[in-house]
Amino acid sequence: MTALIWIVVVLIIVMLVVALMQGGGADRAQRELADAQADARQAINRLGGQVYLLEGTNPAATQALADAGERYNAAGAQIDHADTPRQAHLAKQTALEGLYYVRAARTAMDMDPGPPVQGLDGQAAAGRVTEVRTVDFEGRQISASPDPSATTPNYFPGGRVAGRPVPAGWYSEAWWRPALIGGMWGVGSMLLFSSLFSGMSGVHYGADAFAQGDTGLDDGGMGDAGIGDGGMGDGGMGDDFGGGLEGFDFGGFDF
Repeated sequence: MTALIWIVVVLIIVMLVVALMQGGGADRAQRELADAQADARQAINRLGGQVYLLEGTNPAATQALADAGERYNAAGAQIDHADTPRQAHLAKQTALEGLYYVRAARTAMDMDPGPPVQGLDGQAAAGRVTEVRTVDFEGRQISASPDPSATTPNYFPGGRVAGRPVPAGWYSEAWWRPALIGGMWGVGSMLLFSSLFSGMSGVHYGADAFAQGDTGLDDGGMGDAGIGDGGMGDGGMGDDFGGGLEGFDFGGFDF
């Protein structure tokens, strides 16, 4: 009888310990979610203030602010439905993308770009445009430049799109957007990449590495990074660029 009593006591103690551990784990998960949501909302609110405050004074700034507004709307939708810290983190990443576009717009208007922005996944690995180039592609000219201009009003902060690296820079058209919208690259993308970036000092990898999505550098864990002139920076965390933009219409690009 004594042995049976001890067994019952031990079982009760074990059940109490398990219940306490489960309760503590749930509380910790809730705190982590709340912290991640607050962190994301801070970036979203910062982006919203800039989107509503600024007005573009030239085509490059106007386009960059339009892109920033798209990220602001997407980040707001993401955080409203974020039920896990990971989902909240993705909302923050979308907001950070928008802040890069804001800095690019300010740079295009010869304004102080403002405080640094935390790095995005794949920026350092993707490289950046370091010289002006114009190539003929499928009956039209596509240009890349390290700086905004009347012929290169479309900015990209650098990172991965649909698993492939896209260098930071200013472009005559957003040649990455078909992949951003559809989630896959067209057959001509490898040829375009080779034509635009082959031998460029700021892009250390070739078209084969672009197609494979492997630049030979670590994409993540590079910490915070600022953006210099032209709105470009290094750093890394998060997923593919534009992860929260499904459902947004970016216009008709086809290649």
